[in-house]
Formats: sequence, structure tokens, C-alpha cells
Amino acid sequence: MEKIMAKIDLSNISHTYNPNDANPTYALNPFSMTWENGNRYAILGPSGCGKTTMLNIVSGLVKPSGGNILFDDKDVTDLKTESRNIAQVFQFPVIYNTMTVYDNLAFPLKCRNFSKEKIEERVQSVSQTLNLASFLNMPARKLTADQKQLISLGRGLVREDVAAVLMDEPLTVIDPDLKFRLRRSLKEINEQYKTTLVYVTHDQNEAMTFADNIIVMDQGEIVQVGLPKELFEKPKTTFVGYFIGSPAMNLFNSKVSSDYSIEFNNLLINTKTNLSKIKEKEIKFGIRSEFIKIAKDQKENLIDAKVSRVEDFGNFKLITGRVGDFEIKSKVERETSISSENIRLYLPPDKCCVYFKDKLVQ
Repeated sequence: MEKIMAKIDLSNISHTYNPNDANPTYALNPFSMTWENGNRYAILGPSGCGKTTMLNIVSGLVKPSGGNILFDDKDVTDLKTESRNIAQVFQFPVIYNTMTVYDNLAFPLKCRNFSKEKIEERVQSVSQTLNLASFLNMPARKLTADQKQLISLGRGLVREDVAAVLMDEPLTVIDPDLKFRLRRSLKEINEQYKTTLVYVTHDQNEAMTFADNIIVMDQGEIVQVGLPKELFEKPKTTFVGYFIGSPAMNLFNSKVSSDYSIEFNNLLINTKTNLSKIKEKEIKFGIRSEFIKIAKDQKENLIDAKVSRVEDFGNFKLITGRVGDFEIKSKVERETSISSENIRLYLPPDKCCVYFKDKLVQ
């Protein structure tokens, strides 16, 4: 079967579930973006932010209130799901309990009149990938919840002719170790078959370890799209700084001091950000705990903190210190000795992010 798309364009898409209201509430505010063929995308955000609505609009389960969807430059906004050549995997298993595992996996191929040889090849390949090979002859109803979800996932992956597999929190009921192995398998499938994979999740670890590009959402808005490294090192909003990373980014109320420096707790902190265009002095200053070091011979950006807690996570230590009314966190190597309740920390200027009205100053 010929693919009907190479890329997905979402052009000025928006959606409200109460369009007849005088002031409708939007589940998705207007946005445009392109999903290139063969890439891995994660849609990341808290519950209720619009992730599933976006996915259902792409699949055809929901028609957007505004805008157009194009598959390889062809407008498919009015096409039904079955006409879009997309596989969809839901949060909870959707399988045929009366069929065997083999027949469940083979069903999408049988419906499209694939040869027996091709069906056998694909079912065996996918069942090996998902650790289902030993269950192929068993009725699906006898499997556990996580095994049933693997079947559901397998039915989304068994067809090579689809150009996109859309997954809505597909690993929720699967144990953590298997989740890790399945994300790795999905990446291998993506690299082998160049099928576009779109993965909805509220779990930042799932998104960061799976996707080439992460779409971060909050309250119907797309607040940042980028590589995991970009989201971690340069969050474009304070929300992304809070939501990405563990612990969350250190964020402090501060004031502009000069074109490249800020005042924090009566201390001068130099940055690499040009602040000359900011007319108001009130800002926020952010830095990841991973970038804060115990000071050695540095001469600037030094902060004295009182250690309130040291946590050993095995591969690193997390120091929590007090600076006036603020709490600051620093990740250091596990071998680092913390022998005093007072500590001096160094904040590299190039790692300091400045936010004005909660948006990154660039």
C-alpha cells in the first residue's frame, strides 16, 4: 500500500469544545507546526493541557474548530480516520479478547489483504520486539494488563505502510524496566522503517529519552518546541524550567543591575544576556542545579549558602542551601565531601537564564 503522506502540516489549528458560547474556552489556542517524515516527536505537558486533543485532531477523531491539516501538502481536514493511513495506540489496551495474540497482531494486515508470508514475517518480527513471541497462540484475554497493552502497541507497529504511529500515553500500565526497553525498541523501529512516531506523555523522562523533538504544552498553548538539550539548558519560559528537569530549575526573583548583570539577594550576578532593552527592573533569574559548582578559584558569581540538606542519589549528591529567603539546589559528584554547614557556590555566567514576564530574554 502506498503511503499517503510524507510530512504533517498543522496550519493555524485551534479547537474549542464549546464553539457556540459567546466567549468559548479553547483547548488548543491557534498554532502552526510541521512534523517531518521519519522523526520522533513527544507532546509533553500536564493533564488537561491539550495533548490528546492535538493528537486526536491529527488522527481525525476530532475536527479542529479552525485551521487545516495537510498530509504531504494534501488537505485532509475533512477526511475520516480510516482515510488517513495512521495507526493509533491508546492509553488503555484496545484488543480482541476472543482472538489469539497472533490473530490480534495479524488483524490489521489481514484487513488490507497482505500475503500470508508477509503477515507471518511482520507478526514474528513485532512479537520478538515486544516480548510476545511465547504468547502468540494464547487467547488475548488470558494475558495481563501490561501484556494486553503490548498487543495494542504491536498492532500499531505491525504495518510498514503507515507513515505515522500516534501513541497516547501507551506505556502507562507497563512496568518501568519494560518501559525503558520498549522506548529503546520504538527508537530502533523508527530508525529502521523511518515511520513518524508521535508520543503523548506527561512524563518528562519518557519524552526526553524517546523523542528527537519535544513539544511542551501548557493550558492549550505550545510554549516550546526543541531538542531535549535545548529544553533543559535554555527553557523559553519559567513553566518549562519548572516542568523539565529533576529537580526543577532554580528560579529567583531578581532585578536588572546593568546591561549584562542582575542583582539577587544583594549580590551581583553577571550573565551573558543583553538586558539593555528591559525597561522594568523586576525579572526572574534561573539556573539548573547541574550547572552550579562548589567554588574554587573563581572571582565572580559567587554565592554563600547555608547547607540545609544533602541527599545522596548514588550517582550524585544534591545539596540544598539557604540564601536569605531563597532555597538553592546544586548537583555535585557523589564523591564530593560536604564538611561544613556553610558553602560557597559558583554560578557560570553562560548558564544563567533571565526571564522577563516569565519569558526567556534572548
